[in-house]
Amino acid sequence: MSRMHRNRVTKKFHKNPLSFQRMVQVTSAVLLNGYIIGFQKGKIFTGNTKAVCVPVLNCYSCPGALGACPIGSLQASLGGIKHHFPFYVLGLLMLFGVTLGRVVCGLLCPFGLIQDLLYKIPVPKLTVPKKIDQPARYLKYGILLVMVILLPAFAITETGVTDPYFCKYICPAGTLGGGIPLMIADPALRKLAGILAGWKILVLAIVVITSMFLSRPFCRYLCPLGAFYSLFHRFSFFQMHLDKHKCINCKKCERSCPMAVEITKNLSSPECIHCGKCKSVCPTEAISSGFCTNAATDKAET
Repeated sequence: MSRMHRNRVTKKFHKNPLSFQRMVQVTSAVLLNGYIIGFQKGKIFTGNTKAVCVPVLNCYSCPGALGACPIGSLQASLGGIKHHFPFYVLGLLMLFGVTLGRVVCGLLCPFGLIQDLLYKIPVPKLTVPKKIDQPARYLKYGILLVMVILLPAFAITETGVTDPYFCKYICPAGTLGGGIPLMIADPALRKLAGILAGWKILVLAIVVITSMFLSRPFCRYLCPLGAFYSLFHRFSFFQMHLDKHKCINCKKCERSCPMAVEITKNLSSPECIHCGKCKSVCPTEAISSGFCTNAATDKAET
């Protein structure tokens, strides 16, 4: 590729970072679920790469999944017969949290992509009142603590192991990527589907329908992986920056934010998923992003 062509491509993505976001999202979804034959056969991939945790919520049971879901792996480690401390899973999650933070949510997560596409459906959009929205965002931290950590670690069954509570009772990404494709491909599984399968499909349906009217509802309120990464948000190498001297306080950035972050007041919010939408609509290019060890700098505070 010539230097001139590279410059044109770079300028194009700089002018419209959303095209870059969508390209990365689709590429990530394809690479993480590249075992296409699994969808045809209705079989779960069991190759060597399945021992590796991916950084996003991508169900182990998805027929195309080439890696393991970190939330599922965390529950399996805590709730297994030997009850190992999950050094490997936590180490990887902390590594991703420090290096990328919630860039993982905005650019790499396939279920985030699904929600973004659903929100493009032309239906009336909703705004959740702040007095409801702000407290509700803590729900994902409760799910992380109770359903991903405490219950798998301590709610031991007669078999000596514990259930993966989040995966079993809530995870809509697992239902969409794993449960439904496997049931479609295997008539025996359809016959075995009972109340629990119906409940999981209901949860998925609620998330899907809500995603048409409200941007990223699962990410906002329910995702334990997003909750984990948000704990490292202020320490992540990748940060957003707001130049107050360029900002004209038009609020276009805040109106475009899928996570409803008050960007001009709190750009370093742990709710920011670094999707780039605020950058794309800013008329003065006051918002920038990149790898930096400093949290949203003096420019955002002066």
